[in-house]
Amino acid sequence: MARIFDVVEYPSEMVDEIVHRFPEEGVADLRIGSQVIVRESQRAVFFRDGRALDSFGPGRHTITTANIPLLIDLLGKAFNNRTPFTAEVYFVSMREFVDRKWGTPQPILVRNPGMGLGVALLQGFGTYSFQVRDAQQFVTQVVGAQKIYRMADIEDRLRAVLLSKLQDLLGETAAKRSVTELIGLTEEIGAGIRAKAQDDFAALGLTLKSFYIANLKPSEKSVEELRAMGMLDLPTYTQLQAADALRDAAQNPSGGAGLTAGIGAGIGLGNVISQSLQGGGKGGEETGKSAAGIPEVMTPAEAAAILRVSEEDVLAAIQSGELKAKKIGNAYRISRGALEDFLKG
Repeated sequence: MARIFDVVEYPSEMVDEIVHRFPEEGVADLRIGSQVIVRESQRAVFFRDGRALDSFGPGRHTITTANIPLLIDLLGKAFNNRTPFTAEVYFVSMREFVDRKWGTPQPILVRNPGMGLGVALLQGFGTYSFQVRDAQQFVTQVVGAQKIYRMADIEDRLRAVLLSKLQDLLGETAAKRSVTELIGLTEEIGAGIRAKAQDDFAALGLTLKSFYIANLKPSEKSVEELRAMGMLDLPTYTQLQAADALRDAAQNPSGGAGLTAGIGAGIGLGNVISQSLQGGGKGGEETGKSAAGIPEVMTPAEAAAILRVSEEDVLAAIQSGELKAKKIGNAYRISRGALEDFLKG
């Protein structure tokens, strides 16, 4: 015989849960006169046959036809006060979920007129908080029949909305202000994100309570990432990479890893170098033009940029003896003649 629940409650703080279904499996057998206990930070939403009947706020409630009027239509006019009926009850946490983390997995490209390349890559991170605004809407549109809906089930979706608004707002603001000014406007940008994202949160039955930018700064790998995005021509990239090489050499006299991930040391370096310099189709004329653009002495990083391979590839060729280079202290220097000899095989 089915068990009839005379008391329905979920005595939990719901720290990481947004919604908890009662019962987790099957349906609850209730009757007119059953008690429903809802905590201060909860709301209980009743469903039957996939249809929302009503919702209860904090307190102790007795189920009657008055507070769930749709029951009459679902069960029919001819039922008495002791007739059991089946339903599901979704307990929804109405508290504010605070200190949720957000960050930019990839830098955001913004305009930076009058400075450097005219563009910059920004990275940021911070916190946000949200709250369920409409429990019935949230359960109907987002949770569905899921028995437990946790924070992890929706965080990626919310962060995607916030990052989309952040990228949009930074693009609008950067058209009028420099990157330096942007970094000093974190409070104003945060307020703008809250305003822009409210409609998206409201469509889910939620409210965005706060959005804070803890840090907004230029990307530390702007040169490499701009090159990967196809926004740097080869001469500009070579100059910037050479500057980075000098900076890294000053910071790490003992040497270190290359600046840019490339093709990998296992590939046939000689063939790659030959193809990049000879430019297939115009023979010696194109080779002469390329050779004319090679400096007399270069670093492995500069050679790698010219040859369109990674610095690790060039170092591997030096260490194997295929490419001649002069070691000065802990640094290598390559002459144009050594590079030409290497290409000749």
